[in-house]
This record gives sequence, C-alpha cells and structure tokens, in this order.
Amino acid sequence: MTVVKSTLPEPARRVVGEALQSTLVDLLGLSLIGKQAHWNVVGPRFRSIHLQLDEVVAAARGYADTVAERAAALGLPPDGRPETIASAFTLPGPKGGWLRDTEVVQLLVDALEAAVGRLRERVDVTEKPDPVTQDLLIGITRELEKQRWMFDAENWPRD
Repeated sequence: MTVVKSTLPEPARRVVGEALQSTLVDLLGLSLIGKQAHWNVVGPRFRSIHLQLDEVVAAARGYADTVAERAAALGLPPDGRPETIASAFTLPGPKGGWLRDTEVVQLLVDALEAAVGRLRERVDVTEKPDPVTQDLLIGITRELEKQRWMFDAENWPRD
C-alpha cells in the first residue's frame, strides 16, 4: 500500500529508499551507542565526554527524524522499529558495563568514521536519482565528520 505518492520514478525511489532507510538505522543506532556510553563513561575526562556524547545523541536523533520525514515525503515508510534497528545495525558498539573515557573516545571515533564512510557511499548513489536527498546526506556527513574530529582530538597526544 502506498499512502503518499512519490515524486520520484520507481527506480530512483528504490535507490533513495535504501539510502534513507540505512541512514536511519545508522543514526538511531548511533544515538543508542551515544546514550549507552553517556551512562557508563568513567575516568578523569568524564564530564567533558559525558556532555560531548549528548551532542552526538542530539545530532543523531535530530537527523534521524529529518531522514524519516524525507522518506515519508517520498512515499517510503521509514522503519525505526527496535527489531529493525537491532537486525540491520552494523556500526561498532560498546561493550557492556563501565567504559573508560579513553575507550569511549575511541569507540565514538570508530563508530562515527564508519557512519561517515557509509554516508559517503550513499551521497554517491543518490546524486542522480535525487539531489535533494543527496544534499540532506551531505549535511549529515558534515555534522558527523565534525563530531568525529572532536572525539579524535581527545586522543591527543597519541601513545
């Protein structure tokens, strides 16, 4: 059943739908990683990392909503159900229990880097089918790269 008629031809709609859905999964998963780390981070940099994690979570949740609404506007029902996220999520995640501040920093660098790499692939595949979606994905990439940089700067000086 299609409730909302898409403005895109079917082949473009399929490509864009896949890009938006996988981005939604990454963003919702990233927000869960951020919250899990936020609740369990310990160490001398607790406060600054705790607050920085809130920025990542807010950005991921905000963009997840934008991505889902873009999909809906194109007649593609977004799927953010817990079982969908759990089965499709592939970014690096935290281990259980307390997390040292240094572990959290590296976890976020790795997860954000993986998310950015996947986004860059989606930016490429959406260029022709839907430049509007491509533009959205470029903006998300820009923000996640900024967040990755800020966490990576926490790794200085390197061992």
